Amino acid sequence: MPHQVIRIHVGAPTKPAFGQTCNGCGVCCLAEPCPLGVLLSWRRQGACVALLWSEPQGRYLCGAVEDPRRWLAWLPAGLRSALKRLVLRWIAASAGCDCDIELVP
Repeated sequence: MPHQVIRIHVGAPTKPAFGQTCNGCGVCCLAEPCPLGVLLSWRRQGACVALLWSEPQGRYLCGAVEDPRRWLAWLPAGLRSALKRLVLRWIAASAGCDCDIELVP
């Protein structure tokens, strides 16, 4: 099985178990971007360029959700809000952790 090295912020929360509530650990987005992240990053592997670290919250956030004007400026404002809902679905927001990556310290 191939291994991948990802660099996680020292303050990031521990990855929750598969199916548990997302806590913003960032592992999924550091490993590979979602479909929109592929367009923003121009790659299918590695960290998504839109992944943001929030020092005040102590967690990772999706830039396309938190700051759509920055990451989706090329879309008309009305489409940005529609795409934001789609992005929330792509990243499984409020649906629980869907990342089955096992971390090795």
